[in-house]
Amino acid sequence: MSVEATVDLEPHRPALLGHCYRMLGSVVDAEDAVQETMLRAWKHLGTFDGRSSLRTWLYRIATNVCLDERQARTRRARPMEHGPAAVVAEVGPTLPERPRSHWLEPVPDAAALPADADPSELVVLKESIRLAFVAALQHLPPKQRASLLLADVLGWSAAEIAGSLDTTVASVNSALQRARATLAARRERAFGEPLPDEHEALVERYVDAFHRYDVDALTALLHEDAVMTMPPFDMWLQGPASIAQWLRGPGLGCTGSRLVPVEASGSTAFAQYRHGGRQAWGLVVLELDGARIAGWNTFLDVETLFPRFGLPMTLG
Repeated sequence: MSVEATVDLEPHRPALLGHCYRMLGSVVDAEDAVQETMLRAWKHLGTFDGRSSLRTWLYRIATNVCLDERQARTRRARPMEHGPAAVVAEVGPTLPERPRSHWLEPVPDAAALPADADPSELVVLKESIRLAFVAALQHLPPKQRASLLLADVLGWSAAEIAGSLDTTVASVNSALQRARATLAARRERAFGEPLPDEHEALVERYVDAFHRYDVDALTALLHEDAVMTMPPFDMWLQGPASIAQWLRGPGLGCTGSRLVPVEASGSTAFAQYRHGGRQAWGLVVLELDGARIAGWNTFLDVETLFPRFGLPMTLG
């Protein structure tokens, strides 16, 4: 029986998609990279010698596919990287909007997290698909990014990374040092840091206040430097006062919305339905910091995102 007949690559797809998403910041680009990884793997399956696990071998292929892809694609970003926070009073009826292919986008947990991960591994993998971390990764040169992910997410040794990237152990260690310094300067949380116990109660209060559209109660839950974003719009808001002003002005259309929990980007997330809780409006991803909400991100490209998350466009 041939090697090809005894190997099933499909169970490895979520792990590979999560890895490619971290590398590229785009679900669509990650899906393309995984497909190319599968094609290359099938083509060269006869060379797999079993000295490493099949998944490790696939990670090596996927990493190099992403390095090739990264050279041809623009960096995915967040609205905060394109200028200062908006002043609500100065926002006109038409907001500046960038192409949807420009923005960092959320990923379904089910698509990016392997079902066979053990609990401790799953904590690290969920942390590594959070919006802020994936956004920070996009500021690293490709090989630094690959080295960091292979070392700090997948737990590879410097020697294993060097073999995968066709470089030296000294070069890998240097890349890791620079990459970790960059992330530290961007104040990214350490992997595996447990979520505070207050988060569950905080989320319950947020959902209750949003369903009642109680602006005072909502803004009381925000961190003093909280940020609100609404990709594909460039505009972003910072601080409870500005966010409250928005909610009482342009945001009044969200009155009567319904929130449906979803699992996105390793974070607390909801599908938001407006107009009496019936019409798809946005995918909300919250970033929590202790007992406060630090980031309130509503992705408005529902035509793309809702089908990706298996969500209906209307609720009965």
